Amino acid sequence: MNTFFPPLSRRNFLRGAACCLLFAQGLGVRQALADNTKIRWGLLVDTRLCGAECVACVDACVDEHALQSHGRANTDARWIRKVRLVDKSTGLVSHLPVMCQHCADAQCVRVCPTGASYRRADGLVLVNRHLCIGCRYCMMACPYKARGFVYEKVEKPVPHSPRGMGTVEGCTLCSHRIDAGRKPACVEACARGGRGAMLFGNLNDPADSIAKRVVAFNTTALRPELLTNPGVRYQGVNP
Repeated sequence: MNTFFPPLSRRNFLRGAACCLLFAQGLGVRQALADNTKIRWGLLVDTRLCGAECVACVDACVDEHALQSHGRANTDARWIRKVRLVDKSTGLVSHLPVMCQHCADAQCVRVCPTGASYRRADGLVLVNRHLCIGCRYCMMACPYKARGFVYEKVEKPVPHSPRGMGTVEGCTLCSHRIDAGRKPACVEACARGGRGAMLFGNLNDPADSIAKRVVAFNTTALRPELLTNPGVRYQGVNP
């Protein structure tokens, strides 16, 4: 005899079916609202203003999300890294921050077996650590090497950025700040102590500064041949 589940009466069955229907309808309403959103958050980096020596964005990200260092470069969490690119045709050297590109066609979301990797209606690509099983398929699928694995026990995580050992993580574009009407920490730090190379805004709003810049100037995406349609764009660099 099954001792884990009580006998299912017709009344309980109908009650459960009704609850499921209401829940599904609720999801449908929320999905409809999500599909009709006019917001897609994006980031534009002007590499001409981004110097090799400046790491204001990296430091701000570490402070904002309490990313501890364990003295091992290959396992320490870094949601933003500075990359040096050389244009072979011209010899032009560019230094730029690389983080999760928040793609419209996110490969990490495609391969995730549990739905832990997901894309919000406003374009942010995030990880639900409660659903993440640590398989790291998303890390292998990401063409930008923008995700990391939490190898160490997390000491004193901050409430707005929960982290857990054995899960995958990456740049959230400071979703908690965005939801509160603020800019990502890296953007504020770049404007305050860096060179003002970062511009944040709504790519879907023609009146927004970032949308105007993307249309008016020659901005590029990293690995454009992959057609992932990133929300992070770069100016002054040949990918």
